[in-house]
Amino acid sequence: MPTNVIMPQMGESIAEGTVTKWLKKLGERIERDEPLFEISTDKVDAEIPSPASGVLTKILVKENETVEVNTVVAEIDGPGARAESPAAEKPRPRAEKVTPLAARPEAAALSVAPPLDQASPVAQANGAPGAAEALRTEGAPTSAEKVRSSPLVRRIARENNVDLTRIAGSGLGGRVSKKDILNYLAHAEAPGAAKPSVTEAVTAAAQPTPSAPPTMVFTGPTEVVPMTPMRRQIAEHMVASKRASAHVATVFEVEMTRIFEFRAQQAAEFERRHGLKLTYTPFFVRACVEALRAFPIVNSSVDATSIVFRRAINIGVAVALETGLIVPVLKHADEKNFLGIARGVSDLAERARAKRLSVEDVQGGTFTITNPGIFGSLFGTPIINQPQVAILGVGTIEKRPVVRNDAIAIRPMVYLTLSFDHRTIDGAVADQFMGRVKHALENWEEAVM
Repeated sequence: MPTNVIMPQMGESIAEGTVTKWLKKLGERIERDEPLFEISTDKVDAEIPSPASGVLTKILVKENETVEVNTVVAEIDGPGARAESPAAEKPRPRAEKVTPLAARPEAAALSVAPPLDQASPVAQANGAPGAAEALRTEGAPTSAEKVRSSPLVRRIARENNVDLTRIAGSGLGGRVSKKDILNYLAHAEAPGAAKPSVTEAVTAAAQPTPSAPPTMVFTGPTEVVPMTPMRRQIAEHMVASKRASAHVATVFEVEMTRIFEFRAQQAAEFERRHGLKLTYTPFFVRACVEALRAFPIVNSSVDATSIVFRRAINIGVAVALETGLIVPVLKHADEKNFLGIARGVSDLAERARAKRLSVEDVQGGTFTITNPGIFGSLFGTPIINQPQVAILGVGTIEKRPVVRNDAIAIRPMVYLTLSFDHRTIDGAVADQFMGRVKHALENWEEAVM
């Protein structure tokens, strides 16, 4: 009896996924929990492990094809099975579907780009066949078990006394595959072969690839290029957000002298002590947390004719990727001190760029910060990230002449833009909220160590 491989539901609000790459060919042998294919959704990219051992006998969904969750995308048969030739598959009816789960796509929309967010180990993908086994560890997790890999890879590592942190994975997000560990063992057995250090392995896995503007080669007057799944979802969600919310924007100018001097004095010691660069982002997150506590309406959402107030303050910080924009979420930011926020922001930004975010990392946001200022923008009017009711845009921080005590002074200044949903937030409340953010930044007192 063949085993159906289905398109997993990677979260409550995700209704479809795109097969971006098959990691096994038709007729190839595959082990249970070994990566079988890669998918892309509007929230995350992920490797999907095989639900069974056997031979890949049918591929029912082609690469770059989008199907609903729980659609059968392939079949795996037991030992001795023979793969059907592509000709035998010809006119296949629309891919067979198992009863779909009720999933309401969430209109998550953003505009401009930025980087950042939360510290937690990579959580397992919801609904992915074999995902629980693929990410489950035996006993207390060791450093090697924290490396993304399948149970098969971890078993090979245990049998050969190999530390997985020494292997730079070639899979999605630095995942160590069976091929990676076998190559490592082959080279390790060679005389005089140098073993990569832990630092080299971690750096190779985590280092983001510099994103350069894509080059376009024209073969005629125009070139038509299909949108990537992420770009398509971003487009749909942005339009949906504009339809759903009554967008209004208010802009405040904030003096950053206190934080500017504070950061200049403590950045080196902060990095030496905690291994983190002291960026401006945690200051903005912290200021927003204080303002959200004072004005909970800005931390709410709309459900038909009701307003849903949320106790938890979960700050999404937009991260610009080469293929689009993603918003990982710093959960319970109101329960963290400055150092906790700084660690969380750095961890989420790094994992976003390395494609190591879980679905949980991008869900549950109650307020969003986007930072186009890193690219030189003075300010913008970002689109609200549904179902939230407000988003803060941070402009570039630069020294400008301002009037202080009837004299012209040079001060580091920044423009902050709040886009808010006028269905729930009135202009007076939005400005009071921004006044609280401004006061927190201009009168910073909290220790960062």
